Amino acid sequence: MKRILALAAAACVAATLTGCGGNDGTGDGTTLTLWHNYGTYSNAAATTDLVAAFEKQNPTIHIKIVSQPQDSYFSLLQSAALAHEGPDLAVMWTGLYALKYEKLLVNLKGVVPDALLSAQKSIAYTAPGFDPARGSLVMPTDTQFYIGFYNKKLFARAGIAAVPRTWDELYAACAKLKKLGVTPLVYGNGGATGATFVPWYDASYLISALFPPDRLSGLYDGSIPWTDPRIQAQLGKWQQLSKRGYTNGDVATSNTNFRAFQNGEAAMIVDGSFDAARFSKSLGPDLAAFVPPFSDTPVKSVVEFAGGGFSITKTSRHRSEAAKFLEFLGTEQATGILEGNGLIPNLTGYQPRDPIARQLIGFAATGGYVRYPMLDNVIQPEVADVGSRQLPSVLAGNRTPSAAVTAMDQSLRALPADRRAVLR
Repeated sequence: MKRILALAAAACVAATLTGCGGNDGTGDGTTLTLWHNYGTYSNAAATTDLVAAFEKQNPTIHIKIVSQPQDSYFSLLQSAALAHEGPDLAVMWTGLYALKYEKLLVNLKGVVPDALLSAQKSIAYTAPGFDPARGSLVMPTDTQFYIGFYNKKLFARAGIAAVPRTWDELYAACAKLKKLGVTPLVYGNGGATGATFVPWYDASYLISALFPPDRLSGLYDGSIPWTDPRIQAQLGKWQQLSKRGYTNGDVATSNTNFRAFQNGEAAMIVDGSFDAARFSKSLGPDLAAFVPPFSDTPVKSVVEFAGGGFSITKTSRHRSEAAKFLEFLGTEQATGILEGNGLIPNLTGYQPRDPIARQLIGFAATGGYVRYPMLDNVIQPEVADVGSRQLPSVLAGNRTPSAAVTAMDQSLRALPADRRAVLR
């Protein structure tokens, strides 16, 4: 989603520096290269453990793991492909990200067993044209949630009897927490590799409060402009959180938000299920999840989605060995590794043992919440990129909602006509 290096020579340099040329066979077997952009998220540790277990079962296959920066990950991936020096395996986000980079990826239909793909949730969002009959571009790993977490002890001390489900209830809860002397809702880039916090955790709920899932396509094709007054109003209510002093004052620059939440200095954080394990380690039984109540009426949506997984790139010289790794992801051992790292395996009907993970699964399965995809996975990456730069400043009060959504709308209009739609 970032700018693409124009020269093949520059791509070769980037490939050399980041280690993407190490996928030749060796005298002791075959060496594959795997790229990821997980930073310090639990998925990074899970990837290391998955590779170690796979190599133990397949001693003639070695996988070299390369951690790439999130901000330039997709640019590096495309540049390496142009230089024919891409990795064998690459983390790929589902939805329109997979479709944008479809030309770089091997269609897994006939490459891995159909039963393995059909057992995955959200598999349609990995398929060309979002049609599972046409195959899959990504093998998902874990079910992910954009979600809120709160400290039950601080809620009790502040006299908050019920988790807020509307804007007014959220403002009221924040006022009580502020009187307690803690930061009600903390933001920052403590878990990301970008310069600011990831605004799409919040924005997914801001938008889901306005439109049903099947109407999100209006954002893709422009029939619902980003400048829609309803969207601007939602961003204005979101901005009120900082204007009223309910957030940390450095929302757009802080990298200590995780520490503040884990130390009990902040009562709430909007993040993802991929960080639940680290929060549980610090807060234990005081940790619980909640659906961000960015709605005038009781919130009814939950963002539950297979946000990413692994793909085989077309530059791979060892596709059969790479396919073996994807098949390994469907084994019971791999499932245990994912859950052991605090992730929720992306298998239909899977019931995790962890209480927080069970709570997350229960929102839609038994709680009556409607599942929504991660918004940044199902809008054009170029628009998501602009939003990632613009929206943190909106929350901080340094940019108006109108200015931010105008920039996003302009980025959509600048795309070719065949890219201003969900499918292509």
